[in-house]
Amino acid sequence: MPFSSPTVHAGPLPLLDLEVLRTFVAIAERGSFTRAAREVSRTPSALSMQIKRLEETLGQRLFVREARQVRLTPEGEVLLGYARRLLKLNEEAVTRFLAPPVEGTVRFGTPDDQGARILPEVLAQFARTHPAVQVDVIVGGSVSMQRRLEAGELDLVLMTAGTPGQMADQGEVVHSEPLVWAGRDGGVAAWRSPLPVALASQGWPWRGRALSALDAIGRAYRIAYTSEHWAGQEAAMLADIAVAPFPVSLVKSPLRQLPREVGLPDLGDYHVVLVRREGAGEASEALAGQVIRAFRELRR
Repeated sequence: MPFSSPTVHAGPLPLLDLEVLRTFVAIAERGSFTRAAREVSRTPSALSMQIKRLEETLGQRLFVREARQVRLTPEGEVLLGYARRLLKLNEEAVTRFLAPPVEGTVRFGTPDDQGARILPEVLAQFARTHPAVQVDVIVGGSVSMQRRLEAGELDLVLMTAGTPGQMADQGEVVHSEPLVWAGRDGGVAAWRSPLPVALASQGWPWRGRALSALDAIGRAYRIAYTSEHWAGQEAAMLADIAVAPFPVSLVKSPLRQLPREVGLPDLGDYHVVLVRREGAGEASEALAGQVIRAFRELRR
């Protein structure tokens, strides 16, 4: 099907159908018309017709069809970003007017690494969809968050799984990713002996996992820097005074994941769990749902 270059429309621009956009996103994420058809309860041929009309409306080819899968064209990748935002905005608008009004206060505890990653967008969206709910955010270590939850001082807590005695089995795993050794790109800290290590304070799961792994291979080390917040570990790495165990998604230039030739042990994955206080209420459940969706977006 030939497509011409976009032209300037003299009249009103066409409107995009949200159901068609939902179909488009499903195909893009599943990489298959057949798998997407099962998700949206339509036939593959019906989906194909929808995408054909969408391509004709936009004057652009959106998918490259291969033997067993489809992939987005560059124009399709651009549309995917718009489609996700339009669907999210539609959800916010419908929720704002049709969902029963939710009021109250949610006391939300989060480690600083997760707070920096998802909270700004989550809180902004939650304020739009639930304007009558007040959210009090407390940032701290997983251990202190657990204690405050058990004491009834918090309603909802994100915590890093792995510390003995944590309530991870009572929560829902919302995010997993590799924990890696990181340091400054071009730095020398990783080659020093004993190895200078920047760690979180006592009780953080990253600390225990890193030290146990180093002990297991007999690597000499010294704790060169301790901080309750990941920003402190990051500062030590940027200054090239230490290396640190770090979530791979937080390793940004000028930091880098240390190569295997440095000889540091594998640290495996770490998990983030969302724990709810029993009987916390409807407002807490609403915020929990948006937190879970935000972590799903991270995995895309």
